[in-house]
Amino acid sequence: MSHLADRRARLAAEMERRGAWPDRAPWIRRAAAELPRQAFAPDRLWCWDGRAYTPVDRGEDPDRWAELVYPGPDDATITYVTRGVPGSSLSCEAIVADMLDSLLLEPGHTVLELGSGSGRNAALAARRAGPGRVTTVEVDEGLAATAAQNLKAVGAEVAVVVGDGAAGRPGGAPYDRVISTYAVDRVPWAWVAQTRPGGRIVTPWGRLGHVALTVAGDGRSASGWVQGLAAFMPARGTGGDRSWRRVRGDGPSEDERPFTRDVRRLAADSGNSGTSADGADSDAAVHLGFALRVALPEVRITTAADEDGMNAWLHDGDSSWATLSAVGGGRTVADQGGPRRLADELERAWDRWSAAGEPDLYDFGMTVEPGRQYVWCRDPGDPWWQAEDHVPAP
Repeated sequence: MSHLADRRARLAAEMERRGAWPDRAPWIRRAAAELPRQAFAPDRLWCWDGRAYTPVDRGEDPDRWAELVYPGPDDATITYVTRGVPGSSLSCEAIVADMLDSLLLEPGHTVLELGSGSGRNAALAARRAGPGRVTTVEVDEGLAATAAQNLKAVGAEVAVVVGDGAAGRPGGAPYDRVISTYAVDRVPWAWVAQTRPGGRIVTPWGRLGHVALTVAGDGRSASGWVQGLAAFMPARGTGGDRSWRRVRGDGPSEDERPFTRDVRRLAADSGNSGTSADGADSDAAVHLGFALRVALPEVRITTAADEDGMNAWLHDGDSSWATLSAVGGGRTVADQGGPRRLADELERAWDRWSAAGEPDLYDFGMTVEPGRQYVWCRDPGDPWWQAEDHVPAP
């Protein structure tokens, strides 16, 4: 068995072991086998070496290339890098399966996909919906051309259109199903307006969880539950927020005080469950992390452990920051600066989650209306996050 075939078999076996193939949609597993990842992977892939993304060429290192094409179920394959930042990928196999399962796709459905990438997701959807039933929109002309070439090579009859995914594709509306392969902070109203009443929209939201929305019978709203984790790339033009170091700057801390919560609970690992090596419950960390993302959608949180304990860095991509530093003896100190006090905001959001009984990410849902959208917990009448947009009513 070649190394490529071996890696492909390993990924399939791990998906099987984890029960990652949806029971209610066996077509996804069959389609994934018929449309292997390597058919959509370019000869040059990219990997992180700890400092930057470096190229891996199939002709020079075929074994490493195979490992990148067929990584673990929760790992993406980076296919395109621009200005040192990933711009496209073959998505994690587990998330691809989960999102297609959430779409509730049936033969004959018309499908609009936003973000063609390599074309594989559109090809998978076309295997279920049928020839000529899927339209995919890609903002990058080069990626669109590659996707079209890949789709033709595997015999998938999919229309590839160059355009801004946020605008959808009004010429083919209404669609039965809409799916986005990139994360949005706000669901464009155009997606709802172009989906038929009773139709379904699946998209990663907030770069952490993906939601499945059903359009109301009058077409004036869409609502639904969070379906799972989905760490997808953001829409073009929204992923260039400043680093923590640039936001922090070199000035002195403006506020320092003890931080009494267990910072280990912020160290979420979405690919695992149970108890982490440092004793933190990683399932609870995932759910806490999602609740904090809902309450503080613009705040980025990173964590790392040292000999004194777990540390965390927060910033809003603009001018406010905080550091939660372990100082030994189980103690943590919060430093913060900028117009906002992010450590204080974090505590308030954490307290709300605790007071609500530490809800799971699956307890959250989203409603999108013409002028606003909001994320709620258990009950649509309990919004935890809300955004208003200037969108004309339908």
